[in-house]
Amino acid sequence: MRVHALVDPLISGVTYRRGVHLLLGGVLLLPYLIIGYTIVRVVTVPATPRVLIPLLALAVLVGCVPPFLRGTRSLEIAAARSLLGVPLPDPPATTGPATGQEAREKRETRETRVRGALWFAVHLVIGGVVGLLLAVPVVLGVIFIAQWFGVDAELMAGLRVGPLNEHDTGWLALVGVVLLIGVLYTVAGLGALAAVMAPVLLGPSAAERIATLEAHATRLAERNRLARELHDSIGHALTVTTVQAAAALEVLDTDPRFARRALTAIEDVGRAAADDLDRVLGMLREGGPADRSPRRGLADLDKLLAQSRGTGVDVHVETEGAVGSLPAPVSREGYRIIQETLTNALRHAGPVPVTLRVAVHGGSLAIDVANPVTGSTPRHTGGRGLIGMRERVDLLGGSMTAALEEGQWKVSVRLPKGRPS
Repeated sequence: MRVHALVDPLISGVTYRRGVHLLLGGVLLLPYLIIGYTIVRVVTVPATPRVLIPLLALAVLVGCVPPFLRGTRSLEIAAARSLLGVPLPDPPATTGPATGQEAREKRETRETRVRGALWFAVHLVIGGVVGLLLAVPVVLGVIFIAQWFGVDAELMAGLRVGPLNEHDTGWLALVGVVLLIGVLYTVAGLGALAAVMAPVLLGPSAAERIATLEAHATRLAERNRLARELHDSIGHALTVTTVQAAAALEVLDTDPRFARRALTAIEDVGRAAADDLDRVLGMLREGGPADRSPRRGLADLDKLLAQSRGTGVDVHVETEGAVGSLPAPVSREGYRIIQETLTNALRHAGPVPVTLRVAVHGGSLAIDVANPVTGSTPRHTGGRGLIGMRERVDLLGGSMTAALEEGQWKVSVRLPKGRPS
């Protein structure tokens, strides 16, 4: 195990990939070295034309800009991710600062740019060290090893390395091997150090992490909303059409008029479900247009009740207040909640009497639904339909209870009118 740990840095592809990344820093360092050397020449050599001083000052200013650019940080993140093997996320898209958070975001931006510039400088310095190692120890090591095989022996003329001279080819070859191994271990160590420092200097700031979490929460909320729409609409359609089809098949020969009504109801429900499905799928398509199609609300409650009654569910409705005055989001969510309660009643209890009360008083919408429970299996409160209903209620800042009371399954919902989703 210890031998493997010692040999692994020499043969691992990670060492060489990280070495390439560090060497890129050495390549980027070359223009800065050229500018620095030219400045030293201008200052120390009197004969150098002084007209070069403004040009060099401009070159220094230009050279200080790239480390602070957003694009430079993005490129460094991509390089560190692919060559260093560091799982760095992409920087979030640039957006305008939100009200009340502008100063904080500016501080975060300054911090991010400073950390990115510091990483750029570290990359250049370590790259310069790697380039120097390749230029001196590696070249000498290759020459020493080559001389042991008698290649270009004249290069060794007059050479002395400590107690060794040009005639000690065996010992010099051993020194060459040690130099090469030492360079590999050094590159492996510097690469590991860079991999540790990259997440600290290139990692997301607090503002970027918050932006990423908010974007993820937004996508998750949208997915949940679409899931609720599909569950409520398609689930209701499947339940109603299944019951209607079974009833039509049962009386197809004895009561063809009822069978035709059932088939007509199946057609209507299927068309409505197809419209809902097309709308939701249109929202899922990347780059699709915004959803501007009309969506059903409490104004369509009569059609919903007619569909339920067509399945044998005897719905007794009591309406109070101006239901038509509700904001569109409240009306839509109220419709979906009633739709889900009627679907659950039919699915779990069958064609039983259902009592529905819809009331608008003051600043709230009240929905109360009750139906008898049949069968021996108790009703649970953690189904997808109830979860979706609670999510709808929570989005509008309302309240909901669902429980079995005295043989009746009762759902009570309160939605505020003044807090649309």
